[in-house]
Amino acid sequence: MIDLYHKMLLIRRFEEKVEELFSRGMIGGTCHLCVGQEACAVGAVSVLGKNDLVISTHRGHGHLLAKGGDPRRVMAELMGKATGYCQGKGGTQHMCAIELGFLGTNGITGGGLPIATGAGLSAKLRNSGQVILVFFGDGASNQGTFHESLNMASIWKLPVIYFCENNLYGMSMSSSRSMNVTSVAERAVAYGIRGYSVDGMDVLAVREAVGGVLDAVRGGMGPVLIEGRTYRFVGHSKSDKRVYRTEAEESEWRVRDPVISFDRYLPGLKAREAEVLRVQQQVEAEVTESVEFGMRSELASPESALSGVYV
Repeated sequence: MIDLYHKMLLIRRFEEKVEELFSRGMIGGTCHLCVGQEACAVGAVSVLGKNDLVISTHRGHGHLLAKGGDPRRVMAELMGKATGYCQGKGGTQHMCAIELGFLGTNGITGGGLPIATGAGLSAKLRNSGQVILVFFGDGASNQGTFHESLNMASIWKLPVIYFCENNLYGMSMSSSRSMNVTSVAERAVAYGIRGYSVDGMDVLAVREAVGGVLDAVRGGMGPVLIEGRTYRFVGHSKSDKRVYRTEAEESEWRVRDPVISFDRYLPGLKAREAEVLRVQQQVEAEVTESVEFGMRSELASPESALSGVYV
């Protein structure tokens, strides 16, 4: 329980710091934050085995941190430094950590879905026993890659968990306007697989949902589609003023903040206030160190731009 809280709080504070640094011009490019969606990342990844794989989206810092990513190297990558996970060349939307089983964030909407399906086929052919967990948004569920990936994974019974973080908006487009079903999970029936919708603001509910299907997926029963109904408290990206959402709607979801709600729940377990305070202090130290590490790291050399290029 403490570990779940630690991971969620780390993601929250890290993302808030990234937002601050971006506004100060210390991080370039673009920036997509997952503030509000921490329970999906932490709950889903927390039940995976060490060798299981995770594939992410353009909003992927939290997924990497949940998989055990070093916040220092994540921050360094965002700053374009050589000590980052991709030597500063990938940045926020192209960050991977193969050694952790994290196959990367992805700047293309729905781009991770076929990658996960291919990784699932590889795992099945190698009989590796791995499960592949791929995150995507509600907007990506309207992409052709969604249909093709789930259809193929269903036919071949691939060990993939397709996890939709439904934050109700594909950029500024409400999901109620972009699809004629009330839940992305309903679409599972078209592929003959199981589909579940879960409260994506409740880390324990997400953990239970993913954990409940893990053995079956690993055992060859085929893929599963899980929808976590969640909400991003920030804009789609830094340039998004959120004019398409009302203050009342945002306030309603703020009441269900996954980090604050869990913070209130933890002390009631066994009077663990002191332990909670220790975690909060530890997280603040980790985030501070990540910034300092990134700042003192060297920029990648111009020559390094030619390395790792295959086509």
